[in-house]
Amino acid sequence: MRWSGEATMSLSDTDFATLAALIHRETGIVIGETKRSMLISRLTRRLRQLMLPGFTAYIRLVTSPEGEEERSALISAITTNVTGFYREPHHFESLVRMAPDLLARAKSGNRVRLWSAGCSTGQEACSIAAALLDAIPDFSRQDVLILATDIDPKVIEQARSGEYDRGLLGDAPPLALRNCIEDGSVPGRFATVPALRDLIRFEVLNLLGPWPFQGSFDVIFCRNVFIYFDDETRRRLLMRFAARLRAGGTLFLGHSERLDVALEPYFNSVGWTEYRRSGRTITDTDLLSGLQHDGRN
Repeated sequence: MRWSGEATMSLSDTDFATLAALIHRETGIVIGETKRSMLISRLTRRLRQLMLPGFTAYIRLVTSPEGEEERSALISAITTNVTGFYREPHHFESLVRMAPDLLARAKSGNRVRLWSAGCSTGQEACSIAAALLDAIPDFSRQDVLILATDIDPKVIEQARSGEYDRGLLGDAPPLALRNCIEDGSVPGRFATVPALRDLIRFEVLNLLGPWPFQGSFDVIFCRNVFIYFDDETRRRLLMRFAARLRAGGTLFLGHSERLDVALEPYFNSVGWTEYRRSGRTITDTDLLSGLQHDGRN
């Protein structure tokens, strides 16, 4: 059978609205008109691989009971995985300053948990681990874990491999990172050392769905994720993060992201896109409502 891509060059308004609604429902990502050409480009590849005649047929597939696997492929196709080692280095400098307190908590019998939410291919989680190990090597012997999650199974699979192209290190990678890598399986690649990998658990997770873990976190990194969400989704997710951060825990956002005004009672700004969880209690009503917009922002 020969595939013809003629129909894929045009996406009807009805099919575009259906796909945008499906993507928003599944991921929280907003696909507006300005991203229409991106959607066409990325999904045309899927149509070619599936040998489908057009977007209407593709929609029938992904909305059918048999389309679960393709819904996962759709998520992989539309998510943007831009990341890097030690991005926004001021956050890692703050993390290093927290390290003695985190170690003290671990040595006093507390579980220390950090979360890289929206971790992509894992460079952020690796940078967190490298910063902690460089500050205090004893972390490798404590009950310390970095949970790293992403909605895209393909990037989680890559992150679990622990190998990256050497070009991703840049011209002058931090010493903390250089001390945590070794030669990869093939020339031109490097691998993270076992002590670093042992601190991280990579898992597939849709932030909008159930969170299948218990307990609270000391630190949450969720950077350059909220820029893809609408206001309501962002507020609901931030409230869930607040409920999972211990009092005094820290939330890091991306450089262009800011905390909603309505969330300010639950956080104190302590640095550039760095927020400390206040002691204010979050009720079940808060979580169920997602903290309804009160008109102040």
